[in-house]
Order: sequence, then structure tokens, then C-alpha cells
Amino acid sequence: MSNELSFSDEQAMILDSAREFCREKSPVSAVRALLDSESGFDSATWEEMVALGWPSLAVPEEYGGAGLGFGSIVPIAESMGRALLSTPLFSTTLAAQAILRAGRPGHKEQWLSQLAAGTPATVALLDGGDWGVENTSCAATRDGDNITLSGEKWFVADAGVAQVFVVWCELGGESALLLVERDQLAADAIKPHTLLDETKRAARVSFEGVSVAAGQLLDAGKADAVLRDLRLLGSLLVAAEATGSTGACLDTVVDYLKTRKQFGKLIGSYQALKHPTVDVLCKLDAARSLIYHAATLLEEAAAGAELDRDAEVACRMAKAQAVDALTFAGDRAVQFHGGMGFTYECDAQLYIRRAQYSQQQFGDAWHHRTRLATLLLDAA
Repeated sequence: MSNELSFSDEQAMILDSAREFCREKSPVSAVRALLDSESGFDSATWEEMVALGWPSLAVPEEYGGAGLGFGSIVPIAESMGRALLSTPLFSTTLAAQAILRAGRPGHKEQWLSQLAAGTPATVALLDGGDWGVENTSCAATRDGDNITLSGEKWFVADAGVAQVFVVWCELGGESALLLVERDQLAADAIKPHTLLDETKRAARVSFEGVSVAAGQLLDAGKADAVLRDLRLLGSLLVAAEATGSTGACLDTVVDYLKTRKQFGKLIGSYQALKHPTVDVLCKLDAARSLIYHAATLLEEAAAGAELDRDAEVACRMAKAQAVDALTFAGDRAVQFHGGMGFTYECDAQLYIRRAQYSQQQFGDAWHHRTRLATLLLDAA
């Protein structure tokens, strides 16, 4: 496995800009104000992110993007995680990667420029809640120039605002990826899930009876490889976001330790609280190293190229470390705040909810470490 790690001037500039933007647009008060909203994000903030060019960063220049590579999204994901800022950026980026990697020239020309310009999109992969499933129950049948779908997808991120869905289905006994536009769905096809992390939005989407033109089928020969890459890229985005949330959670803990007094002393002076806080910092530093190592490998890869073994190892290591770090940090934050930490009004609960949800996105730590064992031990 490659040990290369770099943090370019370009990444640093993106990180500084993204942190300042997210800090300004998503204070905790704004996060809480959006918890009960339908979309879970502020449309004006999303439009500003589009104006900054964030959805276009990983899209090649020939299709209206900035051509900076997928690694350029990692500093933004970390910054969004630190501010608990949720928008359709991740979903749209993954959909664009699917089209870039498996789309035919017409698909790329039609859709990549739209997604780069801020049209929300998403990927519909799960038939249930298990990222380890290798087969899909969403079936497709071909009749001349049309393809008809059956089945449904669960936990489709940002389904409520997505204008195009990249759907994993089975066609002729093989995996396939199909583009479905929003107006091709039934009026009642989207049913929102109730999520533990109230800053996120996902829905169950029925594709039963949806008929689309055969031209909306992506390159069938690339479906399996693209599915694997989408899972890895998605896990890296979640890892970067979780790393940012861990940093914010640590700030919340430290602020409380420096202000709360018990028995006439600041509670931050007690070793029983100092040591776990340092553990959070160590886990955070390890997660940051791993997400930027993965970003380095992805920036060096050709746009749309299949991820190699080193990139797979890096993405899986980043996901396992980052969600473990956030889970530990969220748990300590609640515990350190005492009885207040278990209340809805305490900000610590925002992080422990994010930790539990992030753990399950694109496979939990156990899922990735199980696959890492095969990758690393078989190569030893």
C-alpha cells in the first residue's frame, strides 16, 4: 500500500474557504432551525455553494466542471461536517461520478453539465439497510426501446429534492445502472424515512412500474466496477464529514470542561476527563491523516478511472477510523455534560446522533475492517 500523503496549496485554499463559509452559514442555531424543515437545508445556502462551484469540482472541464478531481471534495466535506451543514452536495457528487464512470457520451453531455451547475441528483442503491448485500431485488425488464422497473430503494439520500436518480437494478441477470428522472416517478413514490440524525434527509423510493427509454441505461459492462467505486467514494465523503463533526464535538467538550465547575474546581482539571479528551484528539488526528491520504490518491487518479487497491484500502481505513472517532467523541460529550447531556437541548446530542447515522452509511467500521483484512492479509 502507498504511504504517500500530501496537503497541497489547492487543498489548503479550499479548506480555508470552506471552513469560513460553513462557519458563517451554519452556526448551531441555524442547524437547529432546520431540523424540522422538509428539505433539511437552506436553499439560499445551497445556491451560494453552487455559485462557489462546489458541485463542479470533481467534474471534468469538458463537461462544465472545474476538473480538480474527487479529492478536492474532501476538505469541503470535512468543513460541512464541522458545521453540521447538510445539503445535496454529496448525493449530487456521487451521481455525477456514476455518470462520469459508466455514462455514454450522450449521458455525460446531457447530465454532467447540469449536475455541475447545481441540479440535485442522487444514487439509489440499497434495497434494505445492509451495505454488504451483493445482489439487488430491484429488477428491470426490457421491451424494445423501453425498460420497466420493479421494486423500491431504501435510504435514498436527498430523494426529496433530487431531479435524477442513478438506480442500481438487475437486467438480464446482471447488475445495471439506470437513470430515472424525477418526473418519471409516481406522485406518491417518495416516502421520507425518520432518521436518527435529524440534520439528514433520506427516503424510500418506489420504482414499481416506472418505464424509461433504453437510452437511459448506463454502460452495463461497467456497472459492477462503478458500484464498488461509488461505495468507496461515498464512504470517504462520510469519513471526511465525520472527521469534521469530531472536531466540532471536541470543541464543544473542551469549552464545557473550561467553564463547568464542580466542588469548586473546573471539571477540566480532573484527569478522568482529561485523558478521554486527549483520546478524542488522537482519534481525530488519525482520521484526518487517513482522509487526506485517500484524497491524495484520488487526486492523482485519472478522472473516472476505476479505483485501485491502494485507493480502496485508503477509503476503507478512513471510514472505519473516522466513524469510530466520532462515535467515541459523541459518547464522551454526552457523558461529560452529565444529566444535561441526555437532553434534546444539549448540543452534544447532535453529535452522537450524527455518529450513529454516519456509522451506518456505506458500511460500518466492522464492514470495512472485514474487507480490509482480506485486502491486507492476502497481500502479505
